[in-house]
Amino acid sequence: MSVLEATPQSVASPEDRDPIVNDFVINVATANGTGSQTSNMTIMRALFKMGIPVNGKNLFPSNIQGLPTWFQIRVSREGYIARKDDSKFLVAFNQATLINDIQELPSGGVCVLPEEWQGAPDRDDIIFYRIPVNPIIRETGTKGRIKDYLTNMVYVGALASILGIDMNVIDAALMHNFGNRRKLVEQNMSVIQMAYDWTEENIEKVDPFRVEPMNATEGKILITGNEAAGLGALVGGASFVAWYPITPSTSVVDAINGYRTALRDEDSLVVIQAEDELAAIGMVVGAGWAGGRAMTATSGPGVSLMAEFAGLAYFAEVPAVIWDIQRVGPSTGLPTRTGQGDVIFSYYLGHGDTKNVLLFPATTEECFTMGTTAFNLAEELQTLVLVLSDLDLGMNYWMTEPFTMPDEPIKRGKVLSAEQVEELGFARYKDVDGDGIPYRTLPGTDHPRAAYFARGTGHNEQALYSERPEDWANNMKRLVHKFDTARKMVPAPVVEDNDDANIGIIFYGTTWPAIEEARHRLSKVGIETATLRLRALPINGDVRAFVERYDRVYVIEMNRDGQMHTILQSEMSDIATKMRSIAYQDGLPLTAGFVTAAIREREEA
Repeated sequence: MSVLEATPQSVASPEDRDPIVNDFVINVATANGTGSQTSNMTIMRALFKMGIPVNGKNLFPSNIQGLPTWFQIRVSREGYIARKDDSKFLVAFNQATLINDIQELPSGGVCVLPEEWQGAPDRDDIIFYRIPVNPIIRETGTKGRIKDYLTNMVYVGALASILGIDMNVIDAALMHNFGNRRKLVEQNMSVIQMAYDWTEENIEKVDPFRVEPMNATEGKILITGNEAAGLGALVGGASFVAWYPITPSTSVVDAINGYRTALRDEDSLVVIQAEDELAAIGMVVGAGWAGGRAMTATSGPGVSLMAEFAGLAYFAEVPAVIWDIQRVGPSTGLPTRTGQGDVIFSYYLGHGDTKNVLLFPATTEECFTMGTTAFNLAEELQTLVLVLSDLDLGMNYWMTEPFTMPDEPIKRGKVLSAEQVEELGFARYKDVDGDGIPYRTLPGTDHPRAAYFARGTGHNEQALYSERPEDWANNMKRLVHKFDTARKMVPAPVVEDNDDANIGIIFYGTTWPAIEEARHRLSKVGIETATLRLRALPINGDVRAFVERYDRVYVIEMNRDGQMHTILQSEMSDIATKMRSIAYQDGLPLTAGFVTAAIREREEA
């Protein structure tokens, strides 16, 4: 008898319980570099096509191949998409982590693993489904390097059977993944179908987990934050991009290059891979001075190298944009883990007295719209703008409504033509309008008085070199005034007040899914909360008003030292004691369980 005709397996039976439908986490353990990303995205996209709210977290190592990687898919009929503290459904397809993965599986969980692997811990409180992976692959006749990649498709077929995933949507998901290349789809589907058929015939399902179609994703798309950022930069008028590859920002520029031919004329955009981050930001500042809408994308170590040019952009008042896709430091830290550790560094980036405008996208939609906003603010304020996303938002797939062209028009700010120079005169660093923002001209403006030196040294209103104390003091005072003007121009915070609440929560970026879910949990135990989501620094009066309204305000963020909490205390020192820091950093996305426990511990003490 062929092993593919084996009799049904004997598995441990759980206690009687109700089915768990569309409310669990699948944790897939594989080895990095084995093609599991395609398999995982096939499962996730199939669930999405069934109308089920999903979110995937890719927890991968910082090497190219061989080390363990995990992919967590959360399905939630309630629409929650934060990472969960635990998963009860394990696909154990990495022999190197098999023992630990099974040992960490909670009681009542399910483990799908290759039948031929030996040494799995013997537990009678979880359910094992053993799949004959090698025999299935041999039965397909697959040989060569493609064999290793197709092996992961076995668990796709097994999961489709065990959980009830529609095979038609599996096929549709593969069509999307492989760009409608039917031959590739059929090659993968043959393995998936064989694994599905074997599981249907030989596995007796005794676990409670299953999926059922919903209509919660109709009209939505799946996209990463970095793809959205690249698209946003293109529609926002980017004309010059210089960059040096660094995880997790590389796919921002990959997206720009990937979509540019569909969205832009070839001669309207220049993309240059520089020799390092220092060269990249130097090119960006030069292009911004020349009138380009110029940007780079990097991460924390890259921002470190850009510090001196950042100070030049601030003091010479040159428009420039940096997308910082944050990872975990200090130093090289955890290059493939997420965090919010660059906030203080970015806010004060540059030696001397410097403060920069920061934007904090929380969703893929905001990554898209802030592509325009960042350029507009940079040009209107004539300054460096940093957009602080993170690895979780940037490299993972999120559900969103399809993007529409931003309502915000392209704004070039105070740029004088030759005719205006003749009519109004021109002093590069003079505050004409009382908002701290001077006028500028672009190189090539056809007027003899349009030229000036973009100085990084001390200068007066006419951009002439000066070490006179009054010139220095007046210039720095104007820059402070310009920063105060920025408070009225940056995106306002999103406030959700609650008349029943005594406490407030301030947060930013990708902490929002965990905080949204935690608020519902807290409400069930009688703790009502209000929230303010920061979308930018510097803050405006809405933040102060929010803090003043509530007895205690928790500032929640993913770093060790409570960096945003520190900034807010310095900005509102007179009410600083009302703000309490909840800061935690382990490299993983924040969970609702952590937020709930942290607030309950403080409120119930």
